[in-house]
Amino acid sequence: MRTQLAPAVLATESGRRADAILRACVHCGFCNATCPTYQVRGDERDGPRGRIYLIKGMLESGEANAVVRTHLDRCLTCRACETTCPSGVQFGELAEIGRALLEADAPTSWRKRALLAVVPRPRLFRLVVALARAFAWLLPRRHRRLLRPAGRPRRTPRAERSHRCGPGTKPTRVLLWQGCAQQAVTPEVNAHLASLLKARGFAPLIGRAARCCGGLALHYGHAADAKAVMRANVRRLADRDVDLIISTASGCGVTLKDYGRLLGDAEAHAFAAKVRDASEVLAPLRFGKRRLNGCAPARLAWHAPCTLQHGQRLGGDVERILTAAGYTLAPVRDAHLCCGSAGAYALLQPAIANELADRKARALAQHVPDAVVTANIGCQMHLAAAMDAPVRHWLELLA
Repeated sequence: MRTQLAPAVLATESGRRADAILRACVHCGFCNATCPTYQVRGDERDGPRGRIYLIKGMLESGEANAVVRTHLDRCLTCRACETTCPSGVQFGELAEIGRALLEADAPTSWRKRALLAVVPRPRLFRLVVALARAFAWLLPRRHRRLLRPAGRPRRTPRAERSHRCGPGTKPTRVLLWQGCAQQAVTPEVNAHLASLLKARGFAPLIGRAARCCGGLALHYGHAADAKAVMRANVRRLADRDVDLIISTASGCGVTLKDYGRLLGDAEAHAFAAKVRDASEVLAPLRFGKRRLNGCAPARLAWHAPCTLQHGQRLGGDVERILTAAGYTLAPVRDAHLCCGSAGAYALLQPAIANELADRKARALAQHVPDAVVTANIGCQMHLAAAMDAPVRHWLELLA
């Protein structure tokens, strides 16, 4: 793609990076075939190719406008377009740059400011969810459906507990990243992973020092705020003697793995090099089926979050682990498409999000599974609101 970006834009590091990403695009449109919002709306501007042209125009003129904001706000940042693009266009990074420019031009909406104030604070988030459920009848139906419980919270895991394998052995020390929404809504996931790891000779620690990963602020164009949070996380964990940092929420994991690119210093690269999704760590191990509520489901439908399959490019590990544990995985059509959760997207764009959730729910329910499993708290909450079958984190199904 030919570009003529404004000199003031090209004078910045982000502007030069945007120029390189734009020039990689060859206008083929393959990305639209896998874009969830394009599938729903059929508007070129609500597909990656159209959004690329809108961002290009904004960077060339040096001026933001409401049209760009509207269609970029509708983007889920699922990055399915990246796995489809034959030219390797890094659309997710381009969207970050575009959103940051929009945010610099005009303040973010009150809804985004409210979410940024609440979601990264687990205690406050937990309180807000509890109050919302208590007064759900006052909320619009499109928001009320999100309040269906994603799982039954059990006790929150205790901090800084470790386990040694035996005399003369040094266990692999792993820090379990708590996450924001997951810590507030489904703390049992990390608690169960800790028990699985302890039984296999690991020394799991619950990460109390770390805060939000910074992903929410980054996706809303608050790049400076996001990077401040990220640097604080790197600094807080710099003196921790851990071999790996494990994320059980793929939305957090994809951001944590990107700290090196986003911050650019040696400490951030060292931090990111330690980050693993839980499936990467558990893939070589073997597990049995776990009984939940008195029974063990036999047939599962697996929903791969976009942050796992497109963001982290991890596919197949969860399926192999569950199959080896004795579960049957039902086929799911259009498994590459987003469920519509995308962090807080369901609150900001409920019409598109609910349409995508209903489409995904029909695909997952087609072969009548006993349960649906996923790897991200946002997907879990969003699908739980749209499905009759129970929706669980896949780790909960392992014994």
